[in-house]
Amino acid sequence: MLISLGGASLRSYRPEDAPLLARYANDAAVTAYMRESDARRYTVDEAAAWIDVVRTQTPECQFSIAADGAIIGGIGLDLQPDVYAHSAELSYWIAAPHWGRGHATRAVAALTDHAFFTLGLARLYARVFDGNLASQRVLEKCAYRPEGRLRQAVLKDGRYADQMLYAKLRAEH
Repeated sequence: MLISLGGASLRSYRPEDAPLLARYANDAAVTAYMRESDARRYTVDEAAAWIDVVRTQTPECQFSIAADGAIIGGIGLDLQPDVYAHSAELSYWIAAPHWGRGHATRAVAALTDHAFFTLGLARLYARVFDGNLASQRVLEKCAYRPEGRLRQAVLKDGRYADQMLYAKLRAEH
């Protein structure tokens, strides 16, 4: 898949993305608001293995955000099972050197359209760590609505933190 984002693109991961993926996945500024399973020392081999897996998934739900041929972030959908199969959890990140340029907002808007109109999903949601104001603004710019605060939902770096729940319905899009 390839979607132009104006100065960047949303595209399938490529094997050559592994070194930058590993580098950015080890940046504390990027991982500060990520899950512990994502926020750890991440090797190039692990990045390459993950890319190999996501390149074979059907439907494709994990994408790189790229500029000038190199990744600057990632975005994806976690499709839900069983009675929740009409929805997916949205997650995304942008490498610190590329913050503040609108890349996340354009990527979220593009993947939201793809999820609703290509994949046929009815609901997307994102859980954002309290204090991650940049991600909250991205979601609000893309017309995701706050649905609630999940109190002490996260244990990160030995501290409990709240999570904010945002969602968007295809019917509202």
